[in-house]
Amino acid sequence: VEQMLDTIACIHPSFFELTMMLAFMYFAEEKVDIAVIETGLGGRLDSTNIISPELVVITNISFDHTQFLGNTLPEIAAEKAGIIKPHIPVVIGEAGNSAVRHVFETKASEVNARICFAEDMPKVLSAEIKSGYQIFQTTDYPNLTCGLTGFYQQKNANTVLTVIEKLKSINITIPDVAVYEGFKDVQPLTSLAGRWQKLQDNPCVICDTGHNEAGIEFVIKQLKSMKYSKLRIVFGLVNDKDTAKIIALLPDDAVYYFTKASVQRALDEEELHRIASTRGLCGMAYPSVCHAIRNALHDSDSDNLVFIGGSNFIVADALLYYESEKSIS
Repeated sequence: VEQMLDTIACIHPSFFELTMMLAFMYFAEEKVDIAVIETGLGGRLDSTNIISPELVVITNISFDHTQFLGNTLPEIAAEKAGIIKPHIPVVIGEAGNSAVRHVFETKASEVNARICFAEDMPKVLSAEIKSGYQIFQTTDYPNLTCGLTGFYQQKNANTVLTVIEKLKSINITIPDVAVYEGFKDVQPLTSLAGRWQKLQDNPCVICDTGHNEAGIEFVIKQLKSMKYSKLRIVFGLVNDKDTAKIIALLPDDAVYYFTKASVQRALDEEELHRIASTRGLCGMAYPSVCHAIRNALHDSDSDNLVFIGGSNFIVADALLYYESEKSIS
């Protein structure tokens, strides 16, 4: 920070821009071989878009940050496509529809970038969840064991395996053992938290950071596949989402504990409760995530399922709650 003070005073960066500057400095000082850089919001105007990458990856397109990125999927795709660079290969995980595909193909053609769509060449043939792992049968890596058990990881795995193939084609060495270890130990290697993560048993408590329509649809699908006598959902959103659209995706047979995360962007829990009530969802509002969790656990029998989600920030508060409970015990 001290090294960057003059620059900071000059350009007044956002929090994201400042942390990106610090991260890039750190990567340079450490002389990393490969850095995986994720855009913050969109792509075209994102501060990370100053780099010249070896490969460009766009996972999928969903309605998110519409006030900045556009109100249609092709409009959002056009912003995401802004990271496509001249002559740099591109992997699209999931276009979803022909209009979005056309946006990516047009941009890639304009800058002479080779493009491929992972969904056109499925590498994940099947998946099963067993003993806390998800085991993929793939075209190149049999019995590929993944430490993340969310259903949506099947699509992510397909994208990752396509990316690995493309990186190998541009002479980046990735041994098979690295692929197996990376998939199996992704959580301890990266400290990734909150992706379909079990927090306790009896009752079973699961959290997931899916926070847009596509992410929440996958979460609901996985919840419906599980066995429980009663589903309880601790739920909150940030105030820049299309709340009504997301609420419409939620199951109407659950008991809800509407709450807000400890950030300024959090949607007021009473407002969320009001909108949900008009959609026929039953529940109460609680002023904090810890209040909501405590009440959900108090109301639960051992064979109930408690799900916590709706926002990254809700999950972050939940993880802090469980960490504090561990330290007390």
